[in-house]
Amino acid sequence: MSAVAEPIAHAHIDDNLARRNAMVLAVGQALAGGNNTVIVSTASIVGAVLAPDKGLATLPITAMVLGMWLGTLPIGWLARRFGRRFALQSGSAFGILSGLISYAAVMNGQFWLLLIGTFCGGLYAAAHNSYRFAAADTASEAYRPKVVSWVLAGGVFAAVIGPQLVIFTKDLLPPYMFAASYLGQSACALIAALVLIFVKVPPIPATRIEQARPLATIVRTPRFVVAVACGVASYAMMNMLMTSAPLAMIGCGHSVTDAMLGIQWHVLAMYAPSFVTGSLIVRFGVERITGIGLGLIAIAAVVGIAGISVAHFWSGLVLLGLGWNLAFIGATTMVTQCHRSEERNKVQAFNDFLIFGSMALASFSSGQLLEYFGWTTINEVIFPTVLVAGALLVWLSLRKRAAAAV
Repeated sequence: MSAVAEPIAHAHIDDNLARRNAMVLAVGQALAGGNNTVIVSTASIVGAVLAPDKGLATLPITAMVLGMWLGTLPIGWLARRFGRRFALQSGSAFGILSGLISYAAVMNGQFWLLLIGTFCGGLYAAAHNSYRFAAADTASEAYRPKVVSWVLAGGVFAAVIGPQLVIFTKDLLPPYMFAASYLGQSACALIAALVLIFVKVPPIPATRIEQARPLATIVRTPRFVVAVACGVASYAMMNMLMTSAPLAMIGCGHSVTDAMLGIQWHVLAMYAPSFVTGSLIVRFGVERITGIGLGLIAIAAVVGIAGISVAHFWSGLVLLGLGWNLAFIGATTMVTQCHRSEERNKVQAFNDFLIFGSMALASFSSGQLLEYFGWTTINEVIFPTVLVAGALLVWLSLRKRAAAAV
């Protein structure tokens, strides 16, 4: 047994509680995940109307990703100081604000106000992206991939809630397109906050926290380095393509509805495999499943380069979602294998800080790349990033086999 796994075995492990929390958090994920979908589906389109420069059209989504990035460490601190549930519900408060502020931005035609609204949405996303870790807090090592994937399975319903919310509300307050959609976004965040009341994660004793290793020691371990690399390659590259896809589709003459449905199919593909991904990781190994996910992301880029029909956009987005699911759940599982229970909040928060920081850069770059170089270039950026992560994953697997052979 590894030096990391042994202390975990003596922590508070309760798979029944982990299963219960996973079910509650899956419902929360279904509601909270709609927050991201509404912003991704609408903000670049609204931004193209309100922004002083078309190249800044994706800046509202970048503001959301920036909020995700800057929110990760405070969410981790709140979880350590006041507990998981308080940290997650604090995020929901920003989700409510996000919709209200974005509504005001559309009604008043204020681009800067839209940036504030989507930034608050990013703070909310920083909280609900940690739902996956909250479910794993009391799970045994073998059970963790399953509860993580169950929580993300809630995103299947988010894939329906978000786009359908946009489609049915986008014209309810003419001539202010999407204004009602942002009010619906706030309502979903409010319901999610109420659902989180049922989450129960025992606090970590202060004596155990004092025994935690320094963060610098943990982040230098090979497994953590590879986990972050795979997390960045899956999430940042997925975000780059997803952010620019609606604008690219409209620029190619496709309708807003086609763009919304493309995002819906993409989000469904992101989360639908979660019902089985955890079991696949347990059966075939985390490195192998993560590698398959990275390969699917690369294939999605190939499809994106091959053509600009609706079929090309939709099939590329579906492959992108499938690849993200396998690679990101795999990367998340690897992170949970890097720390002891008393180290979980700071390690998980730092992992997300690195991933969402790369996402902020990718999101901002996507608007500039699309405006000045086109859709093909955005897809081409995927290849070197996935190649580096894949090479590191192979290196970790070979290192693991060599250690087992000794």
